[in-house]
Amino acid sequence: MLRGSIDTMTRAERQLAGHILRHYPVALLGSVTQLAKAAEVSSPTVVRLAQKMGFGGYPGLQSAVRDEVEARLESPLAKHDRWAGDAPDTHVLNRFADAVLGNLQATLAQIDHAQFDATAQLLADPARKVFATGGRITLAMAEYFVAHMKVIRSNVELLPPVSNAWPPALLEMKAGDVLLVFDIRRYENNVLQLVELAAEQGAEVILITDPWVSPAAAHARYRFSAQIEVPSAWDSTVAIQVLVETLLSAVQSLTWSETEARMKRLEDLYARARFFRGRK
Repeated sequence: MLRGSIDTMTRAERQLAGHILRHYPVALLGSVTQLAKAAEVSSPTVVRLAQKMGFGGYPGLQSAVRDEVEARLESPLAKHDRWAGDAPDTHVLNRFADAVLGNLQATLAQIDHAQFDATAQLLADPARKVFATGGRITLAMAEYFVAHMKVIRSNVELLPPVSNAWPPALLEMKAGDVLLVFDIRRYENNVLQLVELAAEQGAEVILITDPWVSPAAAHARYRFSAQIEVPSAWDSTVAIQVLVETLLSAVQSLTWSETEARMKRLEDLYARARFFRGRK
């Protein structure tokens, strides 16, 4: 909401919005006076921006942020209890499928097509090296992305969420290279730290997150929020998977002349190595 309204803000409001985005959500958990002092603006500027955002005033904005923080930190046990308490009598297959389809529709409906196309162009640019990383659960999404991107183009690397692996990778990361990051609740400190270091290197950060938005968004050039709630103790990554596969398809289309030749060479290597079982 803040990013989309920056063009309509006054200079002081833009300064305040920038501070909030850099320090979200912590910046909004203190008083009006504390936020104004930290952002080096006046208290009325804080109140005015909250009203422009549709919250009536700062207390309403704070209440919304607290609810969001609670949702971010909700544990698998708490999610299970909430879903189980309201579970209808239909079979879990139907309930789960309905939730996943709803997530997918809501996710695709809110994606800005121009932002999606710009992201695909970044990922397709042969002058840029592409890195991908994720957290404890979402690293699987990064691995899936990298496995396919390595077929589509060269200079693609997986960054494991282990701090001792970062320095060698960051040493190779140049300004303009791309870091694709997956981070959904409960957001992980090591992912944020890696994003901060990559941004300092001048990397273009693309973030795939959830509706509550990872703190890494403060460093992202492009951000996509996927719906993840399902009747389970765990969040669903189905909408994220579809988004990843659609991005891969878009990049493949942009690079097809090079990708086709690359895939032909790869298939020849697979055949020579007898990697796959043939039909009898």
